[in-house]
Amino acid sequence: MTTTTESTAPARTPIDKEALLARYRAERDKRLRDDGNEQYLQIKDQLAHYLDDPYTPRAEREPKTDHVTFAFVGGGFAGLVTGARLNEAGITDVRIIEKGGDFGGTWYWNRYPGAQCDTASLIYMPLLEETGHMPSEKYAHAPEILAQCQRIGKQYGLYENALFHTEVENMTWDADQSRWVIETNRGDRFTADYVGMGTGPLHVPKLPGIPGIESFKGHSFHTSRWDYNYTGGDPKGALMEKLADKRVAIIGTGATSVQAVPHLAKACKTLYVVQRTPSSVDVRANKPLDPEWFASIATPGWQKRWLENFTANQGGDIVEEDLVQDGWTDLSRRIRARIMELPRDKMTPENMMAAFEDSDFEKMEEIRSRVDQIVADKETAQKLKAWYRQLCKRPCFHDAYLQSFNTPGTHLIDTDGKGVEKITEKGFVVAGVEYEVDCIIYASGFEVGTEWTRRAGFDLTGRDGLKLSEAWAEGMRTKHGIHVHGFPNAFFVQPTQGANLISNVPHNLTEAGATIAAIISHAQKKGAKEIEVTKEAQDEWVALLLTGMGRMIGSPDCTPGYYNNEGKAAGPAAKYNVGYPAGATAYFKYLEGWRNSGEFDGLAFR
Repeated sequence: MTTTTESTAPARTPIDKEALLARYRAERDKRLRDDGNEQYLQIKDQLAHYLDDPYTPRAEREPKTDHVTFAFVGGGFAGLVTGARLNEAGITDVRIIEKGGDFGGTWYWNRYPGAQCDTASLIYMPLLEETGHMPSEKYAHAPEILAQCQRIGKQYGLYENALFHTEVENMTWDADQSRWVIETNRGDRFTADYVGMGTGPLHVPKLPGIPGIESFKGHSFHTSRWDYNYTGGDPKGALMEKLADKRVAIIGTGATSVQAVPHLAKACKTLYVVQRTPSSVDVRANKPLDPEWFASIATPGWQKRWLENFTANQGGDIVEEDLVQDGWTDLSRRIRARIMELPRDKMTPENMMAAFEDSDFEKMEEIRSRVDQIVADKETAQKLKAWYRQLCKRPCFHDAYLQSFNTPGTHLIDTDGKGVEKITEKGFVVAGVEYEVDCIIYASGFEVGTEWTRRAGFDLTGRDGLKLSEAWAEGMRTKHGIHVHGFPNAFFVQPTQGANLISNVPHNLTEAGATIAAIISHAQKKGAKEIEVTKEAQDEWVALLLTGMGRMIGSPDCTPGYYNNEGKAAGPAAKYNVGYPAGATAYFKYLEGWRNSGEFDGLAFR
């Protein structure tokens, strides 16, 4: 499972860079749209049934009118790790408010067949050391990740105060009482000394804005609300036997579809995989973890060491060992190798960026060659090739997706970047051809580029009636991505304006949770009722962020996707969606020192 980064580089085939970039631009241009994120439908009104919870019945209860020390919006990793760290600090009066029927967040909703993490379990699943859990595989499947969420909730007593199937509608600062007033769609109106927000980007499903989407007379659902009553099977991968006589279309070929298609291909009489843009699909090489090996590495502090090692490797730091060894660190290893080949007098920023680009070209050529090696039909293989840089879209890793197109009955319907023309009563239309189906599955993902308040479902009201939407009208303003001036005793748990480590988001969340627990413990010891970042400290932090290189994903020649606002100019506010200029490793070290100093520079305690 471990190796040094010193290895013999593969033989390099010369690449016609100009021709490759021209192909990238041509593929991008045919997919550009003026409407950007607006091409997707917000699920409401006549489409609201796509949001129904198929997993847990809603339990009736009386409205809450009490008081808690800490209220957290969101029962995914962010809420769980923050609640756990607060519990460890002796703050046990924590209430998590979650719109799903249990903890899990993304992993509560995503129960589609084949769902699994695409970052190694040992660094992706939070609090493994604290809960004593050994993942069963290098890349755990969804049921195991959900079980880990439930394990955390039970171990830290977070179920006792939790409100499930509940959505916050208003959260307002009461300056007279120095506390927050929380109102929900279940008639709750309770107060909290502190509030946290961990609503994340992967919980509000979206539908493609295809004309006629309401007209289909067959069965349809979104992948985050998988209907096992219709398909048969279960989240653990049992055969979906009810699809044996069905014609099924899955619309979308992103990370979700890459994982679900192999299971559908085994089950359906006919499967149409409808593609606008192909994903890059590299080797996953998943395998069970060896208990003896795990026991040898699971010494005190092991998960922190693994997290730091991954972040250092993936961030391009100079390290002797790559513990994780996955697709994320592979590109970084290649980049480092190329940079180290440069003569010392040639090691300029321009030459290092050129080394980065050369490594990316090389990697993507390998990924495209892999398609030819696996997919038997040459025309299908050509259409499955990704013509863009690896980090233009979320990289995918799988060892059965491409193979699925060798299965009789599985057909790739490539739209050449145009998407589906329309949905009819009987099926869908691409390039003027109607494909009749019994079921349409929308693998269209979640809202990522929309406003925070839209995804959260409420607009935080802080000091003197200031709305969060007003405070962030010209772009996000925080310190550490956690604190916002004008919103005392409120904490945001997310990556932006912190480490901004997108390849392994849980690392961001665990560090934020530890920081929040330390701050509140300090406030209680001081007898302070209010914690607020000063405007000066917030301004200084934002100014520091803007000294960096800016957004490193979604370059101008990238094919449209959620990394680059679907190819539409994101506007001036997007420049604030960045991280610590010195990188994720440096940020985590800085933040640990900042909280351990006990001074909490930039925060005012009153």
